[in-house]
Amino acid sequence: MTSSTGALKAPRAPPTPPSDGPTQHKADIKTTTAGASSLSQTDDALGDAPSNPPHPNNNLQYDEATYKRIRHKVDLRLCTIAGILCSLNLLDSGVLSSAAVTSMLTDLGLDVGNRFSISIFIFTISSIVFQLPSTIAVRLLGPRIWFSVITFAFGLITLLTGFVKTWQQMIALRILLGAAMAGIFPGLAYLISTWYPREEQQLRFAFMQSGEVIILATGSLVNYGLNRLDGKGGLEGWRWMFVVQGMCTCIIGIMTYWWMVDFPENSDKSFRFLTRQEADIVASRIEKDRGDVVAQKFAMMEVLKHAKDVKIWGFACLFFMQNIVSTALAYFVPIILQNGLGYSSDAAIILSAPPYYYAIAPVLLSSWYADRFRIRGPVVTFNATCIITGFAVLGFAGNSGARYFGVFLATGAYVANWAALTAYQANNVVGQWKRVFTAAACTMFNGAGGIAGSFIVRNSEASHYTTAVWVSIGSHLLMISLVGLLTVHFYLANRLLNRTGKLLEQTEGFRFTY
Repeated sequence: MTSSTGALKAPRAPPTPPSDGPTQHKADIKTTTAGASSLSQTDDALGDAPSNPPHPNNNLQYDEATYKRIRHKVDLRLCTIAGILCSLNLLDSGVLSSAAVTSMLTDLGLDVGNRFSISIFIFTISSIVFQLPSTIAVRLLGPRIWFSVITFAFGLITLLTGFVKTWQQMIALRILLGAAMAGIFPGLAYLISTWYPREEQQLRFAFMQSGEVIILATGSLVNYGLNRLDGKGGLEGWRWMFVVQGMCTCIIGIMTYWWMVDFPENSDKSFRFLTRQEADIVASRIEKDRGDVVAQKFAMMEVLKHAKDVKIWGFACLFFMQNIVSTALAYFVPIILQNGLGYSSDAAIILSAPPYYYAIAPVLLSSWYADRFRIRGPVVTFNATCIITGFAVLGFAGNSGARYFGVFLATGAYVANWAALTAYQANNVVGQWKRVFTAAACTMFNGAGGIAGSFIVRNSEASHYTTAVWVSIGSHLLMISLVGLLTVHFYLANRLLNRTGKLLEQTEGFRFTY
């Protein structure tokens, strides 16, 4: 160990570089005076090895206080901007749900048939189509460039939505919005997973979730104020919601270029962030944890080959079940409060905010516990049980106060499960392109769940919304069952490793987390 200054010492031995595929490459590490290192790899039969990528030195010496100081800098920089960008993504649902209890549906003809539900799921279809290419672009173009471009783009589209005249124009912009937003959540989930060892990930996903739900809840209150501008400047109140949010998002999109950070091995290039030595410490920590800091040279087949891994589709199905509930709540809570519980339009907008503020407590507490004891499945199961209980109270309780409590319980549990499920999948895959594929696949299935969720809240079933309640309960009973199957699989795989020494995820020392 070093002294309290955290000065670096020379490495004792070279590390073994990671591989996204079945072939492990040999490497010769040469340490530079700046503490960085270069990697010279032999070509393999697949021809996919990078020629001279940067590579961390996983034998750097530093004290724990130095690492905690660096981690704190990463938390403040990365988790804050990730939370803001994800919240801007979710604020779309917040604006649309708030606007749905104003004159928007009548003004645009969205109150005819299933047009409002179509405006939700057409956005999701567009997002699903572009999620994998957009997540790949994060790796190829870099987080700073890609996130700033797509954030500015969906801010501009949101602004223009405030000036649509027909429901067809709304649908067209929703398609463009889905394409622009496609890379936000999977890209950020992937980026965060590259920055932290597995035992630290869920709490960082929780930090991201906390930031986004704070802004999402505050957005509901802002929408209430903007709705009271109805008629000002010749615009209806709901139009002001879209215009103001769009302008704010465009500004944040520009700021993102300087605020966002690059991947750990290149983080010294980020604007006023880590030094080269600090970046090497972070990269060496990741390399020691799972050996996948360096990405292979891009080839589409190197991404798509991971579709053969069945557990990825298991994780994806969990996100499908999760988003059935989250879409129903995110888009329809104001409608449920108005039509189901009898609140006025303004009260429905205001009362949709407190459940999200409450959600900060369960997501942080459950994530801290999960990281502290290195468990994932039991936390997912507990949150799913709370969601089932919340929807049962919402659907079957006899008074409005109890049913509003059900909204609190379900909202807190599903927000907590976002962090839990994201850590669950990120903890159990190795390799940069496999992480990209898994994040995109999970988010695509998440979007498919959103399509289902957009149709289960039926106004004809007010005030108890029987279909939404039973589908939400059933989906989370299936979630608990699937988590049980994955847990058994991971347990048996770890036991096989103990008996035979067979590598898991083609990585020495890797064990599944369940």
